Amino acid sequence: METAVKTKWNLDTTHSEIGFKVKHMMISTVTGHFEDFEATVITDSEDFINADFEFQTFVGSINTKNRDRDNHLRSNDFFNAEAHPEMKFRSTSFDGEKLTGDLTIRDITKSIELDVDFNGIVVDPYSQTKAGFEITGTINRKDFGLAWSAVTEAGRVVVAEQVKLVIDLQFVQE
Repeated sequence: METAVKTKWNLDTTHSEIGFKVKHMMISTVTGHFEDFEATVITDSEDFINADFEFQTFVGSINTKNRDRDNHLRSNDFFNAEAHPEMKFRSTSFDGEKLTGDLTIRDITKSIELDVDFNGIVVDPYSQTKAGFEITGTINRKDFGLAWSAVTEAGRVVVAEQVKLVIDLQFVQE
């Protein structure tokens, strides 16, 4: 029996972003992203079914376009970037539409499920073979120890528990 050849795909960081959205004061949405991250995919098929996805994000690179807020997010109230510098994800299954895997934040690992749009494979003008993915999902930040909370005088929650993930990844075939 012939074994399928495994192909490694490395992240093209200039065409990728790991972002998030979270409600603030329950009336507006704050968006942010991480400046420093890595990812790879290992697959034996062009449809990426059952591919192995891995990524790690360096939480100290968080950027919400507000220095004070970013420093608060790096603090022990949220990510504790000094003690837990990385957020990691390792897939356990991919069926072409749902990506399931283990997400680790602050040394707490939980299984999550993400929705995936696989945008296909193309060869760019420089003869590099590239694959693109749009990945979305929602996690509860408190499940991962990001438990800081505050309430305004009017009783509004300052930061929602639900965080929407908005991830655009482009990979280059090795």
